Amino acid sequence: MHHGGIYEEEITGKAYDTSLLKRFARYVAPYRLSVMVVLFILPLVAACKLAQPWIIKLAIDNHIITGKLAGLENIALAFLGILLVESLLSFLEVYLLQSVGQRVMSDMRSELYRHVMHLPVSWFDRVPTGSVVTRLTSDIEVLGEMFASGIITIIGDILLLFGIISVMLWMNLKLSLVTFSVLPVLLYVAYTFRRRMRKSFREVRARLGNMNAFLNECISGISIIQIFNRERDEERRFSQLNASYRDANIPVIFWDASLYAMVEALSSIAVALIIWYGGGEIMAGFLTFGVLVAFIQYIEKFFTPIRDLSAKYSVMQGAMAALERIFALLDTPGADQKSPLPPCDKGGCPTGRGDLLPLIEFRDVSFSYQSGNDILSGFNLTVHRGERIAIVGESGGGKTTITRLLTRLYDIERGSIFLQGTDIREFDVKQIRRRIGVVLQDPCLFAGTIEFNICLGDELARQRVRQAAAAVGADRFIDRLPHGYEEEVRERGSNFSVGEKQLISFARAVAFDPEILVLDEATASIDSTSEQMIQAGIKGLMEGRTSLVIAHRLSTIHDADRIITIQHGVKIEEGTHEELLRSGGIYSRLHHLQFGEM
Repeated sequence: MHHGGIYEEEITGKAYDTSLLKRFARYVAPYRLSVMVVLFILPLVAACKLAQPWIIKLAIDNHIITGKLAGLENIALAFLGILLVESLLSFLEVYLLQSVGQRVMSDMRSELYRHVMHLPVSWFDRVPTGSVVTRLTSDIEVLGEMFASGIITIIGDILLLFGIISVMLWMNLKLSLVTFSVLPVLLYVAYTFRRRMRKSFREVRARLGNMNAFLNECISGISIIQIFNRERDEERRFSQLNASYRDANIPVIFWDASLYAMVEALSSIAVALIIWYGGGEIMAGFLTFGVLVAFIQYIEKFFTPIRDLSAKYSVMQGAMAALERIFALLDTPGADQKSPLPPCDKGGCPTGRGDLLPLIEFRDVSFSYQSGNDILSGFNLTVHRGERIAIVGESGGGKTTITRLLTRLYDIERGSIFLQGTDIREFDVKQIRRRIGVVLQDPCLFAGTIEFNICLGDELARQRVRQAAAAVGADRFIDRLPHGYEEEVRERGSNFSVGEKQLISFARAVAFDPEILVLDEATASIDSTSEQMIQAGIKGLMEGRTSLVIAHRLSTIHDADRIITIQHGVKIEEGTHEELLRSGGIYSRLHHLQFGEM
């Protein structure tokens, strides 16, 4: 099963409702006025509900039993007026709660999205995309439901319950005590069910995340699944995850139905006790029929919010599980934070500044994605301003890792990287990335226009879109499109060839006018015709810029100022194309393999 066990720590962790709700209150604070209006409305609604049985009691005892119909119409009108007022107040309460809930969800979703955008790439290596999507969508929706029908309305329910208890005690103490004899059992049931439903809801949210992660993975790789005829196998895997999610919901349904049934049964028992005891009191002349009817109605109103408590428990417990996951994500440190600087190596730290210093310097850099398995080991590299440096080597040898460390997608573990004499960990991440343009092997396009995909919404880059496209030769195919630069790009650029998508990503790098250019096997996916077309564009792109080229096709780096060969994370060779060919080392062998030379 895909992603098995990823969320186990989220299922077993202990939750603290109070601390979660206090933290959630920060998002509600901007809308405190609307919440205060609702809190003002709640006791008015409760008062309307409390008045209705009392009015019925007056009608029965003062008019119906005595046969005095005069004035009965006024009581009926008063009853109708109270119902109308209750309806209007309830409408305003629900409208305000739903509106505030939507605004709170929007704010939380925006903050969560901003935070996700600044998380380190290493975090995404560990967490499936489906889990992140679940937190941004369904987890947030659960919070909106909690706010609209749970957390605030519970206050109204509590007011109503205390009001009913007070009125019943005032009307008849003995009959009230008989009615409340079922409350200890009710409180025990509610407490027991609350604990059990919390655990079940954590399991439900975790398994939903697993299923979403699997769906995202399958939809992204649908072509591979079909090419290798793995549809049935993936259907089986999805059935397992789907069944797991279904099974996780069964305990929730069981406890939900059980709580509802128990409350319904206790409510009926309470009514039976009132009829049994109250009937005897009426026969003895100690109780009026109107009081008995009012008590029965109060009992129904008393147990209605408690009966609904099962549904509200479902909402609240689901929301608590969602809050745990959302705040856990928000508490994940972002990549923007500056890393602590280690002491300088024995070679000393650069003290000067200016053009005399190398623009880029890797000094004894070691890094591993998994502890104990170094991808780079004691790597050293000096790059001066305006140089074109090519890096070649076997797959998995650490070439791409060099560019990831330079752009601080990952932070180095040992050693240092200097940018014009300053350790890159002293810079804000955004400062570094403004100076570096990156073109990857697999071009990433977004839904929108070609113009947007080149400038990504940046106004300065937008002014250079056409110039950038011309620099890399992308304008040749863009100008032939029906809508030119306004041509729509479908999801993942499915309406363009691989070569065209790569040309757009080349134009993107030019439009942002970086000081340092990184090409990470950027021509590996382009056919020979497209490669010839963009070679001049690449040279124009590199002109006046410091360039790092991770190369698979050695034909693209013959004119590099220096070529670095790395193997198992260690620099093996360094020199020009001619020098390395004469040396007969690894680069020479790679060149012979690609071009069939002997």
